[in-house]
Amino acid sequence: MCRLRLFAAAVLTAAAWGQAPSYTSSGIVNASDYSSGPFAPGSVIALFGSNLSRSAYALQASDIQFPYMPTELNYTQVIVDNSPVALFYVSPTQVNFMVPATDGVGQMTVQVVREGLAGPVITLPVISAAPALFTWGSNLALATHGDYSLVTTSAPAVAGEIIVLFATGMGKTAPNPGPGEIPTYAAPIVNLSTLQVTLAGKAVDPTLIKYAGLSPQSAGLYQINLEIPSGTPSNPSIQVSEAGQLSAAGLVLPVQ
Repeated sequence: MCRLRLFAAAVLTAAAWGQAPSYTSSGIVNASDYSSGPFAPGSVIALFGSNLSRSAYALQASDIQFPYMPTELNYTQVIVDNSPVALFYVSPTQVNFMVPATDGVGQMTVQVVREGLAGPVITLPVISAAPALFTWGSNLALATHGDYSLVTTSAPAVAGEIIVLFATGMGKTAPNPGPGEIPTYAAPIVNLSTLQVTLAGKAVDPTLIKYAGLSPQSAGLYQINLEIPSGTPSNPSIQVSEAGQLSAAGLVLPVQ
């Protein structure tokens, strides 16, 4: 009986891997905060579904042909507008990939291919900017002090300090990296004049935004170098808007 069960399990597993990747548009979200689209050039996206990869596999340094990210991990590819794109992580139920920074505004098609088996083609909207802050813990915005240590409730930012916030989906930059390129340079976002950071619902003086653009040595990652204004209340809510698009609510920046 035990052998029969093992045989049945093996047959079911083989049948599952004979199935094409399965997913829908509702399972495609920002990888930073899992908010829904639209998306922007340069966004890092998480796609959830089934039969997406043989097994879980995260990007390794050996997979990178510097300065370009791999477009296949563990026999899985993501095809955006008929071209394979940079991958960060694959598993049977999740794939993280990057929208090429060169993509135009309008629509893009997304398709997962695993070992020659193709999933459905999904059409998604693309806009010039869709800012999303990276998070950690339950609701904290990912930020570092000047010494690269995390801004935390036990090590909060203080007024007058310049911190670094991390985001995705801030759109094209000047210069703009090629598809899958890991930038080795700083490059401000082209929508800089529309960028606004709010703390506790109050817009920060634009002169306190010291830089907003690519984070060098990191594909798909943007950073905002922000001086904390005097008078900022403790642990304010934080949001970022750009080109009329607002990041998700509910995040807190540890400040004392």
